[in-house]
Parts: sequence; C-alpha cells; structure tokens
Amino acid sequence: MIEPFLKWPGGKRWLAAKGLPRPTAFNRYIEPFLGGAAVFFALLPPRAVLSDINPELIDLYRTIRDDPSRLVRMLQVHHAVHNKEHYYSVRAWRPECGVERAARTLYLNRTCWNGLYRVNKAGEFNVPIGTKSSVIFDNDDFDAIAAALGNAELRCCDFESVIDDAASGDFVFVDPPYTVKHNLNGFLKYNERMFSWSDQLRLRDSLGRAIARGAAVVVTNADHESVRELYDGIARYQSVTRASVLAASADRRGPTSEALFVANLG
Repeated sequence: MIEPFLKWPGGKRWLAAKGLPRPTAFNRYIEPFLGGAAVFFALLPPRAVLSDINPELIDLYRTIRDDPSRLVRMLQVHHAVHNKEHYYSVRAWRPECGVERAARTLYLNRTCWNGLYRVNKAGEFNVPIGTKSSVIFDNDDFDAIAAALGNAELRCCDFESVIDDAASGDFVFVDPPYTVKHNLNGFLKYNERMFSWSDQLRLRDSLGRAIARGAAVVVTNADHESVRELYDGIARYQSVTRASVLAASADRRGPTSEALFVANLG
C-alpha cells in the first residue's frame, strides 16, 4: 500500500482503509475516474488502465511515472520560495514544459484551499491559497509511486471508452461525480464540463455492458433513491458508512452513508 500523493475532493482513502469489496483474483484493474487514485495505491495491481478526463491530472501521473526525480527537484524549488505572491504567480502561469506543468499542478494541489480542484469557464484554475505551507511531505516516496505506475496505461479520455475495454477477468472500480436525479437539474460541475444525469445513465449502460461481458465491477455513488433505482437489476446494492467531512465545524460532522454497487465479484 502507498499513501496517495494528492488530496482530491471525494477521494476514497476512507474506503480503501475500510476494505473495498473486490474479486479474489483479476487480470487488470481499470479505473475511469482516477482522481487521487487511493484505491489503486491500496491494491497496487500489477496491470492497470487508469484514466480521467482531466488532462492536467493525467499529465501529472505520467510525469511521476516517467521522470520522478526531475519533478521532485521542481517541487523543492516551489517549496523553498512558497508564499502568497508565489502561489498566485504560479496559479496564473501556463508552462509549456510537461514536467513544469506537472510540478505546477501538484504545487497548487498542496497549497490551495482544501486541496480543491476547480476551474472557471475558460479552464483556468481559480482556487485561492490555503493555509498549508509544505510542498514536500515527509512521507513522499515518488520512486515507489513511479514503480507502482510502471505497468499502468494512463489515458486522458471519457469514461465510456475505458469501460468498453473491460472484459471477463478485469476488475473495474468506478467512482464518478455524485449526481442525483432532479438535484440542480441533474448537473454537477466536473472539471470544465458538467457531469449530468444523462452521464449517469450513460455510465450505468456502459457498466451494464461490461458486467454482461463478465467484468467484475464496483461502483461508488450517492446513497439516494434515484441512484439505487438506476442500478436495480444490474448490480447488488449495499450501504457503507463513513464520517462526514463536509461540515465546517468538527462537532457537526456525523456519520453519513454512500452506496456501493457490486457485480461479478465471485
């Protein structure tokens, strides 16, 4: 198990720690909404297809896999000069070099407010500076992360094309944005585009095809009636409890539930 190096909204560190349902054996691990990759780093599968629609995120994973030492050197520079002025200068910067872009992404993730990834309509990262001052962490092990990613295929694409590659013997873990029907007209901001209820329907259909081909599937989603109805007859539902981290005050954070849908686990 490797500690994820990103803080990512909706990340599944808690689920990896609790114990994710999974098949006893599988050929490939497939994850089409990669985010912070907490489940991948918990399982450390020998073969994987990892994808996300966010190009900055996938570029970061590719850079860590292919050139971790150079990335670390650039992070050390950011660490040495980090302050408010530097943060906003980097936030406005558009580097052309791939390693510089990756270092910028990770620097902003570690020093912005609450690790939030948010862009405006022009695709510009617009999260304000946070309270954290460390860019390099004591538990960083980018060589181990690079080794874990060494046999992973990294794609920047829509989820459907990745799921359509899943076959019998593959394990698909899916952690989409938690859109529910009729909430804000069924739309949730997802990077530069909206993740709509129609996307949830498209996701359900693509997973149904993968399940019919024999792929093992685990889906996390909102524990909401509309979502439970969505997967009825396709996958087995179970509710999992976790501590809520959304409330501003710690004394208002109580347990909350999320839905798991599983199929073909054996």
